[in-house]
Amino acid sequence: MSRAITLLFATACGMSVANIYFAQPLLDQLSNEFTIDHSIIGVVITITQIFYGLGLLLLVPLGDLLNQRRLIIGQMLLSITALVIVGTASYSAVLFTGMALVGLLAVVTQTLVAFAATMASPTERGRVVGIVTSGIVIGILLARTFAGLLTDLAGWRSVYLVSATLMFLMVCIFLKVLPKVEREVKALSYFQLIKSVFMLFIQERTLRIRSVLAMLIFADFSILWTPLVLPLSAPPLTLSHSVIGAFGLIGVAGALAAAQAGKFADRGYGQKTTGIALVLLLISWLFINYLEKSLFALVVGIILLDLAVQAIHVTNQTMILPLRAEARSRLTAGYMVFYSIGSAGGSIASTQTYAHFGWEGVCLLGASISTIALIFWVMTRRFTKY
Repeated sequence: MSRAITLLFATACGMSVANIYFAQPLLDQLSNEFTIDHSIIGVVITITQIFYGLGLLLLVPLGDLLNQRRLIIGQMLLSITALVIVGTASYSAVLFTGMALVGLLAVVTQTLVAFAATMASPTERGRVVGIVTSGIVIGILLARTFAGLLTDLAGWRSVYLVSATLMFLMVCIFLKVLPKVEREVKALSYFQLIKSVFMLFIQERTLRIRSVLAMLIFADFSILWTPLVLPLSAPPLTLSHSVIGAFGLIGVAGALAAAQAGKFADRGYGQKTTGIALVLLLISWLFINYLEKSLFALVVGIILLDLAVQAIHVTNQTMILPLRAEARSRLTAGYMVFYSIGSAGGSIASTQTYAHFGWEGVCLLGASISTIALIFWVMTRRFTKY
C-alpha cells in the first residue's frame, strides 16, 4: 500500500469524523437561528453521538459482508446528502434529522480503517493503521478550528456545505484510485452478522482487553477537551475563541508523533509501547493541572496526552485487526463501541466535575482514570500477545 494512498485514506477519515464535531462551537449560532433554548441545543451533539454509536454497531460490520469499495463510496455519498440537509435546514426537525444522519454515516471512517488493514501487508499493517487513525484524531482536533473560521467568514451553514463539497471531491478521487479487492465472504444474514460482533467479544480475549483500554483512554481524552474552553475563556485568562481553537493545532503535534506507534507494534513491541504511553498519559495531567498558572505547561500536557492516547489507540488496532482476517470490520465495530462509550462518559463526567470542583477536580478525575488504565494494563498484559 503506497504512502500516497495511505495519506488519502487518512485525509478521508479526518474529513468524515470532523463532521460530527463541527456543531460544538456552533451551538450559539444554531440556538439563535432555530430559536432553540440554550438548555436544549446541546441535544444536537447528543443526537449526533448516539447515532454515531448506532452506526458503529449496525453499519461498520457490513464491511465483512459487502464489497468494501462500494460500501465506502456509498456511505460517503449518503454523508454528502446528510451534510446538505443540515446546511440547508429551515426547521429544527430537519436540522435534528440531518445531524442524526451525519452521525450515523460518519462511521465510514472505521470501514476505511478496516479496508486499509486489508490492503496492507502483514509487515506494514501497523504503520498503515497508525497513519490512517492519526487522520481521525487530527480531524477531531481540527474540526472546531475549521468550523470557527468558516463561520466567521460565511456563516455556520457554509461549514456543512463546504464539507459536503470536499467529501464529493474525495468520492471522485476514490472512484479512480480505490482498488477492487476481492475477498471470500461468508454467507451470513444481517442478524447473524450483528450477533457475531458480540460473539467476537466472548471468543477473543485480546479484543476485550484492548476495548476496555480504549474506553479508558478516550474517556481521558474527553475529560480534557470537553471542558477545556471553560477555564480558558473565564478570568483570569479570558482567551478569545480563536486562540482557544488554536490549542487543537497543538494537539495535532502529539497525534502525528504517535503515528509511528504502529511500527513498534509490527516489530513486537506493542506491550512496551502501551506501558510507556500509559505512564505519559498519567504524567500529562501533572502539567495540565497548571493551566491557570502556565499556558506553556498546558501545551506540554496536551501534547503528552494526545501522544499517549493516539499511541495506545494505534497499538490497540494493530493488535486486534489480525485476530480474524475475515472479520476486521466487526472487530473494528466492537472495539469502537467502547471508544464511543468512553468518549461520551468522559464528556458527561468532566462537565459535571468542573461545575462542582473546578479545573483541579477535572485534573484529578483525568489522573484517576489514567491510573486505573495503567493498573488494568499491568494486570492483563500477560494475557495478550506481544
